[in-house]
Amino acid sequence: MGRTDMPRAIAAFLDGGAGWFVARLVLTFIFWGAGIGHAIDFRASVAELRGIGLEPAPLLNILLVITLLTGSALILLDRWLWLGCGILSGFLVVAIVLGHPFWTMVEPARTMHFRIATEHFSLIGGFMALAIAGRLRSRSAG
Repeated sequence: MGRTDMPRAIAAFLDGGAGWFVARLVLTFIFWGAGIGHAIDFRASVAELRGIGLEPAPLLNILLVITLLTGSALILLDRWLWLGCGILSGFLVVAIVLGHPFWTMVEPARTMHFRIATEHFSLIGGFMALAIAGRLRSRSAG
């Protein structure tokens, strides 16, 4: 078993509300940032969705923005955190299948999209860990 000691300053940050918020903020940054970006540059986002063959692209862009911002908000607000983690994890699975189907590609695109897909899988693991941490925090608080 590894060492369990930790410097007091790090333990205080991780145990406190600030550390908990910063962790949620950093993990969701790409999702709320993308949601805002897809909302602000609606035309470009619609063109991007059409570019990968998704129609009706305007409606799907609206659903994309709602998904990204709702999942992020639930996590940032620490309300139904598990649901926010599930929403964004589900989005990542759909993004792999629709946007990064590396198994259908030839090189060099295959490797690039495989790397993006593995990053998405790692983020899903991060959301699983966040949901577990949220549950442990709520159990120890109540």
